[in-house]
Parts: sequence; structure tokens; C-alpha cells
Amino acid sequence: MPEVILFLANEEAMVVLGQRISQVTQGAGLIFLEGDLGAGKTTLSRGIIRGLGHTGAVKSPTFTLVEPYEIGDVRAFHFDLYRLVDPEELEFMGIRDYFDDDALCLIEWPNKGTGFLPKPDLTITITPHEHGRQLKLLPQSPRAESWCAALALEFK
Repeated sequence: MPEVILFLANEEAMVVLGQRISQVTQGAGLIFLEGDLGAGKTTLSRGIIRGLGHTGAVKSPTFTLVEPYEIGDVRAFHFDLYRLVDPEELEFMGIRDYFDDDALCLIEWPNKGTGFLPKPDLTITITPHEHGRQLKLLPQSPRAESWCAALALEFK
């Protein structure tokens, strides 16, 4: 499946899309979130994590690098690599231990971890648009192709 382009008008729409992403992924997979500062990566992550059933705050892990969430049987990890100085730091923090088929990993600023991150299921690139935000969803695995097909039907 080719990439899917979505246009979202506001923060509320971003959260709704995030909640829907949580449903189609069923709480498992690796998603890269790309975009400039303020693009909406953390807002989308908040929607995904709340969509999994988390009721507390969802903060950006800019200074901690990772924020773990245990939601019933679902394990989710929200990474923000913006302040990462050297990608090798990921190896020292045991980054590989987070990636398994039973967890959902959301990674903001994945380019900062080049060489130490596995291939994602899905890359979402968020850019400003005259009426809100444009999101380009690029599936990179068969399961992400099915996620994108479902999302394309609902958000086009």
C-alpha cells in the first residue's frame, strides 16, 4: 500500500486520530513520529496512549527519553529522542529491550537514533498545512498496511 495523506484541522482531530491508531494497532507495533517542534507529535502520542485506556497525564519524555505505560495487558513506550546527543546512548539504556511484538513503541525524533533503532511498522510525518496539519502515513510492514487501509477509509 502506498502512503496515506490525511489533513487534520485541529488538536482535537489529532487526538481522535491517535485514539483510532491505538485501536487499529491493538497496542502493538513500532511507530516513528516525524515533524518539526510543535508539529503535533506529542499530541498524537497522547491520543494513542489515551486510546489504549490510559487515564492519567501523558507528558512528553523530552528529558527522560522514555515514558512507560502499563495499561491492563498492554505495554506502551513513548520515546522522545530530541535531546539525544549520540545515538549510541540508546544502546546504553537498553533500547532493544523495549521492542517486541507485544508492546507499542512511539518514537518522536527517530532520526536522532539512526543505526540503533529497528525498522518501524509505520512512519508518520506531520507538517503544517494552511488548514491545520498534514499527516503522511508511510506503512513499512504488512500490519501497518492494514492499519493505513483502515485509517484511510475513516479519515479521507
